[in-house]
Amino acid sequence: MTAAARKLDQAFHALANPTRRAVVVRLGDGPATVSELAEPFDLALPSFMQHLRVLEEGGLITSRKRGRVRTVRLRPANLRRATRWLIEQRGIWEQRLDRLDSYLENLEEPEDERSS
Repeated sequence: MTAAARKLDQAFHALANPTRRAVVVRLGDGPATVSELAEPFDLALPSFMQHLRVLEEGGLITSRKRGRVRTVRLRPANLRRATRWLIEQRGIWEQRLDRLDSYLENLEEPEDERSS
């Protein structure tokens, strides 16, 4: 497996959880501290920090600690990489479905041939 494929796998793993997706959505509004991010969730801080670690390992966020405050930011380039992959897959499946639709239309017999 290539390094790019591993990074993509990690990004999708990180996005597979609703809490982590909510954090990504919130960070779309701009950087936030860990306590700001954790506030809407009914999770103990160590559990929430694990979610942040998964997002960071997935390359979707970065964090920086100043004194006792840790600020978290999105890494938009890695989100764009996952988005490009999804767009490519959508194009492939749309082409496949168009071909299937054409095939099925060609299989249908004309109305006058069915009545004979």
